[in-house]
Amino acid sequence: MDVTEKTEPNLMRILTLERAIKVIQVAERARQGRLRAKFMREIHKDSERQKKADEQEAVSTDQAAVCIQKVWRGFMQRKMTKRLREEEMIFLGMAMDPKLSYPSQNELATQNNKANRRTRQEEHEDDYQKSIGSVIHQLRDVEGPEMKETMKDQIRQWIIECRDATGSFPDYPEEEDGGSALIFAEKNPEELAEELAAKEEDDANKKPKGKEEIKEKGKKGNVEDEEEPGLKMLPSAFLADLEREYNTFSEVWKNRNESKNFSQRHELELIKEEKRKEIEVEIRKQVDELMRQELANWKLAVDKEKRGKGKGAAKKKKASKSGKKKKKDKDLTADRTTESLFEELVEQELLKKAENVQLKDYLGDYSYLGTTLRQSDIEPMPSLSDVRQVVALYAVLPLGSQTVHEKSPLVKSILLVGPSGVGKKMLVHAICQETGANLFDLSPLNIAGKYPGKSGLQMMLHLVFKVARLMQPSVIWIGDAEKMFYKKVPKDEKELDPKRLKKDLPKILKSIKGEDCVLIVGTTNDPQSADLKSLCKFYNKIILIPRPDYASRYVMWKELIKKNGGELTSVLDLSSLAKISDGYTQGHMVQVVRSILTERRIQQLPKRPLTASEFVPPLARIDPVFQEEEESLKNWYAKTPLGKKRIKAALGKEGDEETPKTGGKGGKKKGKK
Repeated sequence: MDVTEKTEPNLMRILTLERAIKVIQVAERARQGRLRAKFMREIHKDSERQKKADEQEAVSTDQAAVCIQKVWRGFMQRKMTKRLREEEMIFLGMAMDPKLSYPSQNELATQNNKANRRTRQEEHEDDYQKSIGSVIHQLRDVEGPEMKETMKDQIRQWIIECRDATGSFPDYPEEEDGGSALIFAEKNPEELAEELAAKEEDDANKKPKGKEEIKEKGKKGNVEDEEEPGLKMLPSAFLADLEREYNTFSEVWKNRNESKNFSQRHELELIKEEKRKEIEVEIRKQVDELMRQELANWKLAVDKEKRGKGKGAAKKKKASKSGKKKKKDKDLTADRTTESLFEELVEQELLKKAENVQLKDYLGDYSYLGTTLRQSDIEPMPSLSDVRQVVALYAVLPLGSQTVHEKSPLVKSILLVGPSGVGKKMLVHAICQETGANLFDLSPLNIAGKYPGKSGLQMMLHLVFKVARLMQPSVIWIGDAEKMFYKKVPKDEKELDPKRLKKDLPKILKSIKGEDCVLIVGTTNDPQSADLKSLCKFYNKIILIPRPDYASRYVMWKELIKKNGGELTSVLDLSSLAKISDGYTQGHMVQVVRSILTERRIQQLPKRPLTASEFVPPLARIDPVFQEEEESLKNWYAKTPLGKKRIKAALGKEGDEETPKTGGKGGKKKGKK
């Protein structure tokens, strides 16, 4: 034992620090290698298990249950984790507890003030209504008898003055003309005689100077007519309402001191001034009845012969007026109900349901280069945003608002001109959806073979326009409007008789009055084949719809891809796509997007996003709208009356500067340029 104890210390080896670190590293690396091998083994097993699962035709119930459990447990765990995170944030004071969140003092004060204000308004409104009733009773009882006596004295004085001035009693104004209010609005006989004498003297003094002044004014007027810069804006129909309200404010409230009326209660004096006029009108009607009887008694007693002659002449005038009444058109369906007429039009497919599209769905941006092109003496084509705005102005607002329809200029018909695919039909349906209008289809292809003969045509137009007036607002759509005014009917279309409506429809268009919310909308992509004069005479407004420009194409690609389930990423170069799609219409772009974004392609979007190169092959298979076609439409529009006015308005300044300087042949040449 002693020998071994002595030899053991000699066998022990002391490791240095570096050697110890190396030993530890080796052991750790071996451990990590074993773990990595185990992890790779599990991955390999999982992949083999997945392959076996894919090879099986149907999934077993156990595997389906395991899959459902996995999804459900993951969902519950995420929900619990989210709840625990929220509780932790509330515990740390970094979030508010929704159960203990109370409104602040400022919010409570605001709510109380709002509630108090509402109750105060209701109290003031009740007091105001009660005071109106009391003021009306007070005015009738206190001031009513005095008003009645004053009016009687004034009317008697007027009758006596007229009798002294003219030698006969005057005719009392009828109630329809205003009654005795008309008497006090006019001047008495002496004032009228003095005014007439003064006018005669002024005319006699101004006669020798009249001719020279007329000549000078005529010269100035001609110069002013020559210097007019094209189109003139019509006066606003809403200006009268604004002026009336402003006058009310300036007369009543502008100089009124409200410092003592802090609670903003009503004032009895203002109510009395307002209701005194109403009471005066009521009393005036009573007084008129009494004074008419009194005047009749005076005439019977004093002036019987003149009164008889006056009555005979008045009766003759009334008979002549009543005899000049216009004959009304016969109602061909007087014995039928509106429901039966509506049903017949639906069965004949003359009345259709409008598609669910809004005006905002007609995509398009502003023309940002319009001003630059005009500075270079190039008239730009209108943008799609301009088209949308003009359609809203001439069609949507007048049909949707009765006030705007009454006060705005009457537009009975609109013609939408543009290449196929620019959205003309979509605009027609959008007008109907925005205004809630009924859509009637009188396109030549739709009415072919329906209601044959002249009497059948009259019956069809009668049905359409009668129902359109009864169920207004209404839109009457004429697709391929150029066919109704063909210069020469093609051989293929002679059987369809496209010019069937050419004679009768313009006559019915004239019968549309201002109170009828009926609009005729025509669409065409070949207006050159129609007679220009007849076409422009039938349609009040012609709207030229161009191909979409770069800005509009960029917006369309963006919105169409989103609408059809696509995703916009940095890989998709919309700018290049909008550039290479020059000449293609909205219809072409919709067709391309729908052909690419299929259900399978939408499922592949997370792994393989969209690129601009995918849209090139479908675009290449479609014929675009070439520049020559658009130029032909633009040249045709320049020949229309609206196109000529637009050119004059664009070149108005140049024409005004050249007109006084040039004359004769030289002036004509410059005007043409």
